[in-house]
Amino acid sequence: MNKKLKTEAVDFLFDAVLKLETKEECYDFFEDLCTVNELLSLSQRFEVAAMLRDHKTYLEIAEKTGASTATISRVNRSLNYGTDGYEKIFQKMQPDQSPQTEN
Repeated sequence: MNKKLKTEAVDFLFDAVLKLETKEECYDFFEDLCTVNELLSLSQRFEVAAMLRDHKTYLEIAEKTGASTATISRVNRSLNYGTDGYEKIFQKMQPDQSPQTEN
């Protein structure tokens, strides 16, 4: 874990996120917390991670998500050298909850 990230304020935010119980609560909370662009960027990165995990090419990912190659590369670096945060959550999710990717 990044020691710069571990602060009381971040702990407070994560405690709040862990209290969310429904998708509607998530929409309400994150709409108040984030700008539309921030939330769309977060969701784009998560979709990129899912597609990289499914062995999609950078071109396929860029065309489907609109993500830049820099964003795709950054997510790929996290998948390969990060803290396994993406993988931990993918393991917990049902297969039918991933974004639809074209074959």
